[in-house]
Amino acid sequence: MAIEYRTGNGLDPDQAIDLYRASTLGERRPVDDRARMAQMLAQANLVITAWDGPLLVGISRALSDYCYVTYLADLAARDSHQRQLIGQELMRRTQAAGGEAYMVLLAAPKAVDYYPHVGFTRHESAWMLRAGETIARRERVD
Repeated sequence: MAIEYRTGNGLDPDQAIDLYRASTLGERRPVDDRARMAQMLAQANLVITAWDGPLLVGISRALSDYCYVTYLADLAARDSHQRQLIGQELMRRTQAAGGEAYMVLLAAPKAVDYYPHVGFTRHESAWMLRAGETIARRERVD
């Protein structure tokens, strides 16, 4: 059966959670917090999914301004559907939907070597502040 691609974030959170758990991405997302996962899906403004019949087999969940930058927050393909180029097609469609925006992502540890093979360039100055961490107050020096 051919893979069907769809755009839109009106997903059933349980189907998405099942996909995340059936991929390595489930290890790094709050899959045990259904409400949070539902909000993650609902608030993303660019979601593209891959379907094998009624089964959700891939997702690209992104935030985009459609003119400058698209942040690819999640890219996942079900383990049973790996090596079918689903991830690459999801990225192509995400890039096309983003207009002239460039695409940026934080690679999962297991995927660091994957992205250069599909055309991404490493960027050495990404920074993160996790939930619960605070901005350090620094005195102004004149």
